[in-house]
Amino acid sequence: MVGSDMLPYGALKGLKVLDLSRILAGPTCTQLLGDLGAEVIKVENPKSGGDDTRQWGPPYVTDAQGVKTDLSAYFMCANRNKRSVAIDIATPEGQAHIRALAAEADILVENFKPGGLAKYGLDYDSLKSDLPGLIYCSISGYGQTGPNASKPGYDLMAQGYGGIMSLTGAPDGAPVKVGVGIADVMCGMYACIGILAALQHRTTTGEGQWVELALVDSQIAWLINEGVNYLTSKSLPQRRGNGHPNIMPYGVYETSDGHVILAVGNDSQFQRFLEFLGLSDLGTDPRFATNPARLEHRDALDAILVPAMQRHTTQAVIAGLEARKVPAGPVQTLDQVFQSDQVAARGMQISMDAKAGPVELIGNPLKFSRTPVTYRHAPPHFGQDTADVLQSIGAVAPKS
Repeated sequence: MVGSDMLPYGALKGLKVLDLSRILAGPTCTQLLGDLGAEVIKVENPKSGGDDTRQWGPPYVTDAQGVKTDLSAYFMCANRNKRSVAIDIATPEGQAHIRALAAEADILVENFKPGGLAKYGLDYDSLKSDLPGLIYCSISGYGQTGPNASKPGYDLMAQGYGGIMSLTGAPDGAPVKVGVGIADVMCGMYACIGILAALQHRTTTGEGQWVELALVDSQIAWLINEGVNYLTSKSLPQRRGNGHPNIMPYGVYETSDGHVILAVGNDSQFQRFLEFLGLSDLGTDPRFATNPARLEHRDALDAILVPAMQRHTTQAVIAGLEARKVPAGPVQTLDQVFQSDQVAARGMQISMDAKAGPVELIGNPLKFSRTPVTYRHAPPHFGQDTADVLQSIGAVAPKS
């Protein structure tokens, strides 16, 4: 709800985004821009029935008669606050429509293969002279340059090539991908940051520019500490399941009725943790007195902690450690997540009215004191806004 000290629109109100992207990385970026107040026009291919993710189900939203619609849950996760326009960019008419829409846009986002839009005259080099203020963002699997530029890119490929899968999984198991398309999502966030920086540059100079990024590059960027651990030591990190390469004890431990997360970040927290378990004497053991020592003797410490933790319930561990200011928490299933008071208080589940009926979505985590996030358009059905948008540029929607 908008308070008296807030403005009833987002920080990007008045900006227009032409979205030529599909699947997840580009749509994540443009949904963020839409949540922040920008007007987003999503262009979808009439030959394919629109964004690939419209068919990535179940589950799907059904209409009042129980008939499946083209609103899959996957599509809806990254496509609110957009209007859908069906345009075939392979035709001269479609290309003219895109150029007319780009002329009115501040930002264009696309995720075609490198060079894929050049044959239609819709790449950055083809548009920049006529539209010098346009911020043109290109997302691809491996980037516009390099030996892999022509290869297709998907989230799983990026997770594998960029190294994160080599770090994820049980020590004696196979490499494991992250449970959601996190390489796509993080690339979309980097794209949004790049676009906002380019907007600031344009405000200062009047110049648009090309913002270009790759799934693999962004995935490598968020290797974070493990990546720099390797660059510093030249030693390959090992898969540790839920363990941490630089902190001990840190991970998921079994309790008498489930599991609990421990994040014992320093030596004083470790002493208070031992006090809860009734193992204070371990605090003077030179194998465990400091974090480097605990890392060196990780297995020996776990041999003591694992059975000790199994004697307590999850709730008892959390309550006891929170009272001692030692970080601990539950491992929640999604029903527990979305039924929690915290989610309700933070507005992390929202309901919107689509043409097929109400839909439940995940809220935007950004909170602003003056220009709040707004939810104006539910995820659109394929092509539902074609006539209105084309009329706005003096064109006529093609007959279906």
